[in-house]
Amino acid sequence: MEEQSLLEKLEALAIRFKEIGTLITDPAVIADMKRYVRLNKEYRDLEKIVEARNEYRQVLTGIEEAKTILENESDTELRELARAELDSNNESLPALEEKIKLLLVPADPQDGKNAIVEIRSGTGGDEAALFAGDLFRMYLKYCESKEWKVEVTSSSEGSLGGYKEIIFTVTGTNVYGTLKYESGVHRVQRVPVTETQGRVHTSAATVAVLPEAEEFDVEIKESDIRVDIFCSSGHGGQSVNTTYSAIRLVHLPTGITVQCQDEKSQLKNKAKAMIELRSRIYNMEYQQYLDEIASKRKTMVSTGDRSAKIRTYNFPQGRITDHRINFTEYNLAAFMNGEIQQLIDQLIIAENAERLKESEL
Repeated sequence: MEEQSLLEKLEALAIRFKEIGTLITDPAVIADMKRYVRLNKEYRDLEKIVEARNEYRQVLTGIEEAKTILENESDTELRELARAELDSNNESLPALEEKIKLLLVPADPQDGKNAIVEIRSGTGGDEAALFAGDLFRMYLKYCESKEWKVEVTSSSEGSLGGYKEIIFTVTGTNVYGTLKYESGVHRVQRVPVTETQGRVHTSAATVAVLPEAEEFDVEIKESDIRVDIFCSSGHGGQSVNTTYSAIRLVHLPTGITVQCQDEKSQLKNKAKAMIELRSRIYNMEYQQYLDEIASKRKTMVSTGDRSAKIRTYNFPQGRITDHRINFTEYNLAAFMNGEIQQLIDQLIIAENAERLKESEL
């Protein structure tokens, strides 16, 4: 992309940025919550582009001024300063252009949302449930390091510990955009606690990360929902099996069923279940978007295919391998303790490369 065409694009977006800045102060726009939220998001996204555009213009101006001095000035000291300025700006220009090109490629519109994460034990019986529990603790530690809030919606424990299934919401900044890379089959190779011969077994757990739908994203009629109330089961002290606080919601048009029994309050459980139900209905449409991405990308770093094996955790070798980008690390203990950012960064780099390639086609 030539400098002039890049600048033209940036100038057009700067004009749009000003327009939105005026619109979001208009009482008529503020009254339309759906439009107001959408424009606010666009404003925040364009703000980054306008900041990069200002920096880009400054660098281009610096290059032109330095060239003018070198062409017209005879003062040695001034020429040396101009040469240093020219070298510095020429050095920073390619990286800045790459950054701008990436900002100009439309991001996943869901990236800024909170997330609903499901972990389910797969092949491997009790060992798979224990591994699902290990994955949950890994994500919990990671979310703590990011200062994200985690709330469990529902869970079903394995007979030896861990979870047959656990569903939780994660609230914070850019949660879905970070955790979406975790969707898929996670495979573990280790000696199970039940193994007497010391043989390494292979088990698996499935992780699904969904963007949490906001109220204005999906409209659900009360008449379309069947509400079942029942006693909670599992941990929870005296209130378990004595109070009807657990909630199951069935969306009649789609057949989608969600339940929440984590809170002692029926109202709180219903509110949590509604968020999950809304998100699942919203994700039926979002899945089409993910399928579209999958059809375009060869490496498919981030897709909706939850049956794809994405990662292997090899305990005897202390190794983690992400199969999407052929990335291997030998720090399994730290990784299982929540230190997963380096791998997520590598996945983000790979996806950004895909996005840039798409935009040039």
